Amino acid sequence: MAEKTRYSDAELEEFRAIILEKLELAKRDYDQLRLSMMNLDGNDTDDTSPTYKVFEEGANTLSKEETTRLAQRQLKFIQGLQGALVRIENKTYGICRETGKLIPPERLRAVPHATLSIEAKTAGGKR
Repeated sequence: MAEKTRYSDAELEEFRAIILEKLELAKRDYDQLRLSMMNLDGNDTDDTSPTYKVFEEGANTLSKEETTRLAQRQLKFIQGLQGALVRIENKTYGICRETGKLIPPERLRAVPHATLSIEAKTAGGKR
């Protein structure tokens, strides 16, 4: 029997549902991070002592930097999921970009935006 070269339409639909669910959650998280970065949470130091205000501003700067990093990471995740949806449309979803073989469905369920099999990912780190 020949080796399977792509996932069936039914399997692709299963993956699409997983991706859409993760995409909705990721966008919601990203929106929360953006709101936090815009400082819409209402925390202000206008009525506090000058010494406390300096400490608070320093903590806010660190917090905003971390929030910005988290937002950038979340945006990259969203873009990865959107790319996976395009691959589903093209019927190339789940095909390892290094080996050309199918990525195991267990990996795709856990990491639906994966473009490399574990073998290819591991080999890539050894080069």
